[in-house]
Amino acid sequence: MPSLKEVKNRIGSVVSTQQITKAMKMVAAAKLRRSQDRILQMRPFAKKMAYIFQNLAAAQSDSLGENWFSQVRDEKKILIVAISSDRGLCGSFNTNIFKGVLKVIHEKYENQYKTGNVTVLPIGRKAFDYFSKRKFQVIDQYAGIIGNISFDQVAAAAEHIMESYRTGGYDKVEIVYNEFKNVATQVLITEQFLPVLLPTSEIKTVEVEYIYQPNQAEIISGLIPKSLKVQLYKAVLDSNAAENGARMTAMDKATENAGELLKELRLTYNRTRQAAITKEILEIVGGAEALKAS
Repeated sequence: MPSLKEVKNRIGSVVSTQQITKAMKMVAAAKLRRSQDRILQMRPFAKKMAYIFQNLAAAQSDSLGENWFSQVRDEKKILIVAISSDRGLCGSFNTNIFKGVLKVIHEKYENQYKTGNVTVLPIGRKAFDYFSKRKFQVIDQYAGIIGNISFDQVAAAAEHIMESYRTGGYDKVEIVYNEFKNVATQVLITEQFLPVLLPTSEIKTVEVEYIYQPNQAEIISGLIPKSLKVQLYKAVLDSNAAENGARMTAMDKATENAGELLKELRLTYNRTRQAAITKEILEIVGGAEALKAS
């Protein structure tokens, strides 16, 4: 049985940990509200842009097919954008991203990986640390934009990706991130970023007559880069909201676990204290009986 001092020290340690997890839960809850508002406001805009693009593409897919954004090439060089968090203590949030990226690589691009033609662009320090330690080819200049998310920073990353794809640096680009559903639920998503997927005959689009100024080709070529920047920005906002939800849930569970542990430790403390008192009483009684006998 542990000593009273050991149990008391453990109780103090658990109490301090519980205070930290409570504070982290409150901070995550405050951040979650802001990040949730941002993604909920962003989704209708991103959806509308996709709707317009689908109608433009369906109206004249031939002209779009000549655009380099939609050129389908042999998949020799692959870029995977992995969106994680900067910090841990958010449950399986980052682990799911790592597993998702590895699954995509080994199921779809195993040959390219073996020849060293798979590159990871991490957005978030955790993804950067994970993949750089495992000797993946990593682009590191955009790993820190999660700390202070802005459209300009995400747009810069999107422009780098698009320029690399246009010049033949990569033949295909995919994004892996956690989509925010609610506080307790995050869904791992893998999306094709480039080449742009054209609508198929099975996809029904609403026919809308647009007036193009100056012309359709120029409108489409200008719309696609903006649409891709919005797509990446939406993924980053989704991931940020999912991270805060995962951290809030993890810290709530940690606080509950600390409370359960405190109950057990206090019970152990009381039992140990009672045993010590009983032992002292027995020693006193034994000593008194010995004096009587003498």
